[in-house]
Amino acid sequence: MLRIIGLIMLLLTTSFTAQAQVPQYGPSINLEQAKKAIAAAQTEATKNSWPVAVAIVDPHGFLVAYEKMDNTQTGSVQVAIDKAVSAAMYRRPTKAFQDVVAGGGAGLRVLNLRGVSTVEGGLPIVVDGKIIGAVGVSGVNADQDGMVAKAGAEIFK
Repeated sequence: MLRIIGLIMLLLTTSFTAQAQVPQYGPSINLEQAKKAIAAAQTEATKNSWPVAVAIVDPHGFLVAYEKMDNTQTGSVQVAIDKAVSAAMYRRPTKAFQDVVAGGGAGLRVLNLRGVSTVEGGLPIVVDGKIIGAVGVSGVNADQDGMVAKAGAEIFK
């Protein structure tokens, strides 16, 4: 019985510690910042000859800026926005959801969360430890989308 109580306490402590490490929301990204993030993402995409769509949303998941490069597949238009919204609303990279789903089992429950994108390519944009928005990228392989999104999100570091 003592073991069970100890395990419960450990789980509760771990849960509270994990919550404290999640970045909090800050002021919303503005249009000038969003354009800089898109430019940085497109520079990475162009360097690799990857046609992508790039979406920037505010912390609430509302679109602030969006650009689709020439020859980007049509399906990527909405997927880029979905990835950005997911990263902003859930305050984590979409790769975190991709990894949970890939693990199967209980992790598949994440598929029931509204608005979750389970494909890499969405990242929160963090400034001074606060989430000001998110970037979503779609158009190439998920890991490549992630590289382009990283270039856009890290412009403020």
